[in-house]
Amino acid sequence: MSAVSGLVRLSWAFVQPLLPRSGRGSRRLDDRMILNGIVWKFRTGTARLEVHERYGSRATLHTRFRRWAKDGTLERMFRAALPRADAAGDIEWLVSVDSTIVRAAPAHAAGA
Repeated sequence: MSAVSGLVRLSWAFVQPLLPRSGRGSRRLDDRMILNGIVWKFRTGTARLEVHERYGSRATLHTRFRRWAKDGTLERMFRAALPRADAAGDIEWLVSVDSTIVRAAPAHAAGA
């Protein structure tokens, strides 16, 4: 797996401790493979049904993503990565605020 298509060793070493431990039950698919699939899906903007089979089943990707979103795993990864990316200069903190106000005509505002 190339560095472009997957998590490189350095990134995986950073992310792996942030993932939840596997509990009881059947052996689950490799977290790294699943995370690569999730990243690939969002990076390419492809539909869930079109995720490549090398990342595991679509149902597994969807279930793991929902579980990690619900239990705060994705939030922990983001909060841990943000200061690191900021220190490396990978984030541009440019904010644009538009204070334009568009008012509806009185007839439309009243529901006429």
